[in-house]
Amino acid sequence: MIDGDERPLLEVADLAVSFDNSGGPRIQAVSGVSMSVHRRQTLAVVGESGCGKSVTAMSTMQLIPRPPGRFDRGSMLFDGRDLLTLSENEMLSVRGGKIAMIFQEPMTSLNPVYTIGDQILEAVHLHRKLSSDEGWKVAVKSLTDVGITDAEGRMEAYPHQFSGGMRQRVMIAMALACQPRLLLADEPTTALDVTIQAQILELLRELQSSRDMGMMLITHNLGVVAENADVVCVMYAGRVVEYGTVFEIFDHPMHPYTRGLLRSIPGLHESRHRLVTVDDIVNDPAEYRKLKGFERGIIPWWPFMPDGSRPATVPDRDEYALMEIEPGRWIGTWRTDAVESQGSRRPVLTFRRGNA
Repeated sequence: MIDGDERPLLEVADLAVSFDNSGGPRIQAVSGVSMSVHRRQTLAVVGESGCGKSVTAMSTMQLIPRPPGRFDRGSMLFDGRDLLTLSENEMLSVRGGKIAMIFQEPMTSLNPVYTIGDQILEAVHLHRKLSSDEGWKVAVKSLTDVGITDAEGRMEAYPHQFSGGMRQRVMIAMALACQPRLLLADEPTTALDVTIQAQILELLRELQSSRDMGMMLITHNLGVVAENADVVCVMYAGRVVEYGTVFEIFDHPMHPYTRGLLRSIPGLHESRHRLVTVDDIVNDPAEYRKLKGFERGIIPWWPFMPDGSRPATVPDRDEYALMEIEPGRWIGTWRTDAVESQGSRRPVLTFRRGNA
């Protein structure tokens, strides 16, 4: 744990994003999300497919198409500025330069008709204003940094001449060539075999440490989270249900949804006739009574109900809050009178594992 007064590199507060629905009610992809990332810190955002992880990251870059998308409320502070209020011209100086993103699918993220060198140089010349010779050297070094041999020669190659793992390395090189302060890694190991996954993640950790960079790691792989994250944000249905350090989340998961995710992972040293599913945990009312604060009337958000209803003790309103149940540990709840009376700060943790 380090100085608690350190300001976050990125602070997301009460973000809500919705999309048009062909004349029907708008689809709320993200609703009231709050999180923060510090330099040299890895925040892992985990949850099932469709829970709002990628929408949150793409909102940071203002890559949500509008329409059909819309920022309903909230803020995303970076360098003292709210990213959601910046114009497209202002975002050009941020996107790719100060904040970079590694997208999910390396096979389709590269343009097949341009060389690898051309695609890296485009970003370098846009954000770093270097001469042609200087830009070439930076691009070659970025490929070398991600472990691509004969980087000079590979600059003239096309994406189809690279394997999946090599293309992912190229995507990382493109993202880091402009020396961003924040990296958004959206499932950076998707479709890669286990050996290459480990190499890519180790590479990201090394570059993060050497460049003093913050990272948001978006994934549904809890093994990757346990190995690489400092802080974990668990999301479901566009909301944050639990937030804390990686050790606390894995050692003492509080929210039934988090416990369901962890218990649904099959173990190597246990035999079961049937695997535990998330539904087995979150649809059990007894699981919610185990939560700290339940006896004080702080009712946790009930994410799954068989008939889609909410508990009778929850007020008939859609307001949602993150409640700091104990220092450095947040749980998603309905905004009841008990929650309102106690108040809670937004989730900000400066924790970094080891000596980072």
